[in-house]
Amino acid sequence: MTFTKTTEQSSKYEHLEKMSVPELLFNINQEDKTVPFAVERALSQIETLITQIVAKMKLGGRLFYIGAGTSGRLGIVDASECPPTFGVPFELVNGIIAGGDKAIRRAVENAEDNATQAWIDLQEHNINENDVVIGIAASGTTPYVIGGLETCNQNNIITGCIVCNEGSPVSQTAKFPIEVVVGPEFVTGSSRMKAGTAQKLVLNMISTATMIQLGKVKGNKMVDMQLSNKKLVDRGVKMIMGEIPVSYEEASALLEQNGSVRNAINHYLAENR
Repeated sequence: MTFTKTTEQSSKYEHLEKMSVPELLFNINQEDKTVPFAVERALSQIETLITQIVAKMKLGGRLFYIGAGTSGRLGIVDASECPPTFGVPFELVNGIIAGGDKAIRRAVENAEDNATQAWIDLQEHNINENDVVIGIAASGTTPYVIGGLETCNQNNIITGCIVCNEGSPVSQTAKFPIEVVVGPEFVTGSSRMKAGTAQKLVLNMISTATMIQLGKVKGNKMVDMQLSNKKLVDRGVKMIMGEIPVSYEEASALLEQNGSVRNAINHYLAENR
């Protein structure tokens, strides 16, 4: 398959510096509108990878995202939101960025070009055959990601990827690739824009669908969410009230006593059979 790096192709728009703010916003929005349709074309690939993740997690496995720059940061964001949203352990979904945690805020020079470092980073988490590793790279050419996926393959660890070019080295390395081809960026080569948006949408799908399949959502509610602030406690109380016939005060007491929405509802139902 011929590899064309569409993420680096010239923007369809010329002389951006001459556009007014309304023109800039309209044109950026026009480009952003195309992203969900690109994701839609990759739904079967996304489904296949999620099926693999769920199967491994049911065996006690974990999910790892590896990436550099914007792609690495997006993986970290998705991983960090799983524990508060779904009440899962912090080590279940992990984001690893080239250059380490300091690269979350500031770019680390040449970190993405180190083809051996991703495996070293993964070994710090005792990576094993029950785990799944997803490489995130808009261009699909990041050496850090390619090297990490290659070594995972050699160690019988399931690999996937999220890339925005078709037939890239990363997607050819991953066993279960996801290719979301969004085309040229509004600002030529600025893959933090459409490509980054596409990656975020796919990550939302992967983590949310996986957690639902693992039973971390009841109905349409986050019944295992961490009650880490007043807003979430209030949301939890109202969830309980929506499931069982109790007042706000009674629901609040049940939540405080049982620690989670799920446990509060189950406790009430067990006591009132």
